[in-house]
Amino acid sequence: MAKSDHTLIPLAISGPAVLACGAWLKNTLCLTQENRAYVSPLIGDLATADSRHRLDETVHRLCQDFSIQPEIVTHDLHPDFYSTQFAQAYAMQRRIPVLGVQHHHAHIAAVCAEHQLTQPVLGLALDGIGLGTDGTPWGGELLRMDGEQCHRLGHLATLALPGGDRAAQEPWRMAAAALVKLNRSDEIPIRFADQPAAETVANMLARNLNCPQTSSMGRLFDAAAGLLAVNSIQSHEAQAAIQLQRLAEQHGPVAALVDGYRITATNDLDFLPLLSALIDCHDAECDVSYAAALFHATLIEGLAAWVEKAVNQYTIIHLALGGGCFHNDVLRHGLIKRLSVQSLQLYSARQIQPDDSAIALGQAWVALHHNRL
Repeated sequence: MAKSDHTLIPLAISGPAVLACGAWLKNTLCLTQENRAYVSPLIGDLATADSRHRLDETVHRLCQDFSIQPEIVTHDLHPDFYSTQFAQAYAMQRRIPVLGVQHHHAHIAAVCAEHQLTQPVLGLALDGIGLGTDGTPWGGELLRMDGEQCHRLGHLATLALPGGDRAAQEPWRMAAAALVKLNRSDEIPIRFADQPAAETVANMLARNLNCPQTSSMGRLFDAAAGLLAVNSIQSHEAQAAIQLQRLAEQHGPVAALVDGYRITATNDLDFLPLLSALIDCHDAECDVSYAAALFHATLIEGLAAWVEKAVNQYTIIHLALGGGCFHNDVLRHGLIKRLSVQSLQLYSARQIQPDDSAIALGQAWVALHHNRL
């Protein structure tokens, strides 16, 4: 691994040398020196001993290649991530401070770091799942960020995760959770008769057993894919969402569903009316590509209205878009086009990806603000 393998991000502020250890999926590391951030090549998911060894080795090589001794270490809030455990052990061994940074705060901070934004920004963080400050799984967040300070202004209305992490691999479970929220739980065994666990999942949801609530946009995509019978069980990450995107691209643009979303008094963005309409589309055997296009169009309209409400309330015109859902071209381009009519300045990932490979850079940016010289 040579110096040239690392991505150099010039920063708008300087501070002590930070080692940021990233997240669990698509892990990268970030090391800062004065007003420069060096982001490592992709290490990958930390589920294997090999990838964990690569993380250890990459830390050593980063520090050696750039002759930097970290003065502070940062990590994700999730205590079970290897990157978190490594960061805490590394800091303890060297008796240096360690800082936990919330996952979605880091997503938005990464965009701010890339674009050298030091002023207050609104952040729209849309991804699979990241641990929130309240200990619940987040993933559809509207944030107000000012340096190291981050406030959650609102989130997507939550859906249950029947079976916890297993629901992320089986979109039909998210569809079942949506049916329960629509008071149609009796339909679960019928609609998912091909799933041996359908009765069990219906009972779990009815009794709220192992069904944590999530605000995840990724899981909302899964629910839509399950309800439309586009994907019931995923063979790889984001497969269902990618299939929905491709179907929407095949069909082309459509008008958003009127009243397909609502913004609650507590600033939750609720797409339950849209999910209900998708069930009607499926049952009426309408074109699934049209249904996918309708899903995307209504998401875009709801998200834009949500952002506009915050812009008016907080008089902030800088909006950062972060999180793996912004790999979706239909969603990203549609949202940027929809918001471009406003006097908003939009920022998204440029040198780095919008997914969890950006988390380390964001963690480092927050730590630099926390320890600003």
